[in-house]
Amino acid sequence: MTSFDSSPSLTAWRALLALAVVFVMLAITGWTAIHHQRDNDVSLKEAFAAWHGRFEGRELPDPQGPPQRVASFFDGLDAGQRGRLVRDHPLVVGNLNGAPLPLRFAANRRALGQAQKVESRRMDNPRVSRAGQQDADRRMHRFAALLREGRNILAFDPDGGGRVAEVFGDLERAQRISVVVPGVDTNVVNFERTYRKYSSPVGMAKSLYAAEREAAPGKRVAVIAWADYTAPVGLGMDAMVGAPAQAGARRLVAMTGALPGAGSVPVSLFCHSYGSVVCGVAAKKLPERVTDIAVSGSPGMRADTAADLGTGARVWAMRDADDWIQDVPYLEVGGIGHGADPVSPEFGARVLSASDAVGHTGYFEPGTVSIGNFARIGVGSYTAVSCAGGGDTCRTGILKSGDAGDEAL
Repeated sequence: MTSFDSSPSLTAWRALLALAVVFVMLAITGWTAIHHQRDNDVSLKEAFAAWHGRFEGRELPDPQGPPQRVASFFDGLDAGQRGRLVRDHPLVVGNLNGAPLPLRFAANRRALGQAQKVESRRMDNPRVSRAGQQDADRRMHRFAALLREGRNILAFDPDGGGRVAEVFGDLERAQRISVVVPGVDTNVVNFERTYRKYSSPVGMAKSLYAAEREAAPGKRVAVIAWADYTAPVGLGMDAMVGAPAQAGARRLVAMTGALPGAGSVPVSLFCHSYGSVVCGVAAKKLPERVTDIAVSGSPGMRADTAADLGTGARVWAMRDADDWIQDVPYLEVGGIGHGADPVSPEFGARVLSASDAVGHTGYFEPGTVSIGNFARIGVGSYTAVSCAGGGDTCRTGILKSGDAGDEAL
């Protein structure tokens, strides 16, 4: 339990307040994710189950095993063999940490094409309800958009709400890699939006990519829109507990550990809303190459302090003045709630300015102080970030060994 006061009466009052908030949210939104959300892992699990035994004389690697072993397996295949695996196992190859990136992109294009055909058949099936046909229409159009020329899909699973991750920039040659981790109500349909575009994973990542290129024109950067976890649906009970974050954290740790560049290319995480819970749970097991974790609009990171996250990465936090998340009780009682407020002095994060961001989803809007701060972190220009309230508190003691070269940008 998170508490900065040892008074039993105050602790009990906070617990009651947290439970009251939960019940109000449940009354408004319904008992959403726990009882009605389908298991989004089934189809990928089935694909993994069919990936076993030997392929043309070689033992197939464990799809959830070390990326180095997967990479070694593909190094021993010729172009024809690789192509046959993409044809026969697109979902596996497309989600296989350690597989060559061009192969993953090709596999996911094939899996998207297959998923698009499935949704087309659903749309034309008279036995499917009107609501089901409308859902199929939305999904089919999203898959078509993801199949457009030039899009690089790093991960894809169509089951349930759907999971997806997309790369912007040249990931193989990048000198700095940034990962955007979104929050609740993230699925394959709203992975990209036309209205309120910068509240979607694609909009966030595109905005950050453009801002990083502006902040460091001579540096090769790549940004990943990472919606490859089953996010809570709405503000129901699932958004109040840590189970979705724990599952997402395992996937995030696996992905960051398999990115190109080994330990020589730094990785920064930009975690919004419930995504900051995912990043907080993952923090202890993230590879050392993750140098920065920056959270915005956070309901908590399931820790009392930044030190309790157990990471060597710098921990940054921001919240704008009119973000409704500030009214959520920052505590954890019986597994409900996500702990201390990351922008509070007691938490100990480096608190950044978000002075002109608007609302809970405004942090990635182009031209804002918040996206500028994120971009400077992403390219390693740490001494150029602006701190909350002015001054230089968030920049104190900022440089670590090896950072000076980035600061020259």
